Amino acid sequence: MRKTPKFTTPQPDLILYAELSPAEIRQLQRRIKQGELSRVTPGVATARPASEWPALVRRELIRLLASLYPGAVVGPRSAFAGGGPDAGIMYLTYKYTKRIALPGLIVQLLDGPAAAQGDMPMMGRQLFFPSLPRLLMENLKINRGQVRKSVGQAAVEQRLIDICEARGEEELGALRDSARVLAPDLGLEREFGKLNDLIGSILGTRKAVLVTAAGKGLTAAIPYDAERLALFERLASHLRTAPLSQSASVATTDKSRTHFAFLESYFSNFIEGTEFEVNEAREFVLEGRPITERPKDSHDVLGVFSQALDQGWTNQTLTSGEPVLTQLKARHARQMAQRPEVSPGVFKTVSNRAGNTEFVSPRLVRGTLVEGSKILPTLPAGMARALLAMFIVAEVHPFNDGNGRLSRLVMNAELSVVGGCRIIIPTLFREEYLDCLRVLTREGDPLPYIGAMQKIQRWTASFDYDDIDQVIADMKSCNAFETSLIKFKLLNPSNG
Repeated sequence: MRKTPKFTTPQPDLILYAELSPAEIRQLQRRIKQGELSRVTPGVATARPASEWPALVRRELIRLLASLYPGAVVGPRSAFAGGGPDAGIMYLTYKYTKRIALPGLIVQLLDGPAAAQGDMPMMGRQLFFPSLPRLLMENLKINRGQVRKSVGQAAVEQRLIDICEARGEEELGALRDSARVLAPDLGLEREFGKLNDLIGSILGTRKAVLVTAAGKGLTAAIPYDAERLALFERLASHLRTAPLSQSASVATTDKSRTHFAFLESYFSNFIEGTEFEVNEAREFVLEGRPITERPKDSHDVLGVFSQALDQGWTNQTLTSGEPVLTQLKARHARQMAQRPEVSPGVFKTVSNRAGNTEFVSPRLVRGTLVEGSKILPTLPAGMARALLAMFIVAEVHPFNDGNGRLSRLVMNAELSVVGGCRIIIPTLFREEYLDCLRVLTREGDPLPYIGAMQKIQRWTASFDYDDIDQVIADMKSCNAFETSLIKFKLLNPSNG
């Protein structure tokens, strides 16, 4: 009796007919008849038990699909999800429409054009991932029948907004140009028209109706950042219900208010990198020493000091609606009056960022400030309003420079007007303060920020500001001027 020859090379767990010679296929078929192998689906065999087939299909997905449907292009929904199955269904654009069940997976074939310019082979095989213009246009097709092959306008709109925020408006323009060239070859002229309208509306050159919250913000009468507004409302919802502590003002004499304003300005500028030794700053702020060195940095300290001391500014809370724009520009113009190179009182025209955080884009600054300020009247006066006002200004970052200092002046005005203690952020507390803001910005968690600001207000209120020498000495004994959190801990006067 003639024996069935064995394969001369080791076989993978999934054996694909498309990768074998005719002789090897005949040999494979004999082994299937003899029970050595099992047929998973036409053109695919394995020696593994059926319980493992779904895992094998997932693991070898690209190789498997390229073998079964050579030349296919990943379909709209799957491509939008990154190239994998969407809700257990793998969509492929192919020569015909058909639905096929594989172990643990449904393959939905869609009749459509083959790979075009810009489509890339996956893992070097005959399975293609569509270019971004093709992906977006195909996902703007109208779904007819039971097959939901496209994700629709809302998802595409949000993707375009994300691209614009991450890579800039120029990227959207280049994307539109590529889509315009590609659309006729793919029969997607109608879908290009939709894409063109969406991109134009995001860029402010057209007036298509956008359906996402972010899109509606962009096309409002004064465009705003919808994600930032949602973040402001999230913080506000906590501030409305949290029982916040609030220390009373401890600087009640002219002398103590002057000393307090100096230390508030000194530490606020130190946070932003304007670093002086405290007695050096004291000489030109409190003692009138002529400024001969570092005039710009010195005037930054004086700019904050003047607003922290002037009763007209210390009690000026943020207004609601469009007047907030005039108010903030006037405050910034006064604060940065000696720094003409940063355009005092003029909203930014170039995007700014800190680390991995990109602040509100220039064309959305006005609308985001206007809409954000409308939330303020819904909060109790004092600490709650102070924390939201500070975060709005810090998160929008409306000017070229001085935003952090401005945000803290705004916060402290909300406290001063109700007789609350203004807040000083000492140098050793800088990282905790900034970390809490990052957590709120990136993770949407307001609790660390709310807790930290109440804590540091209590610390600020625990000093006597009548004697400047004594309060500086007391703060030094509490490690307020230190920078290393590894070596030092911020202490209270009682245990300093």
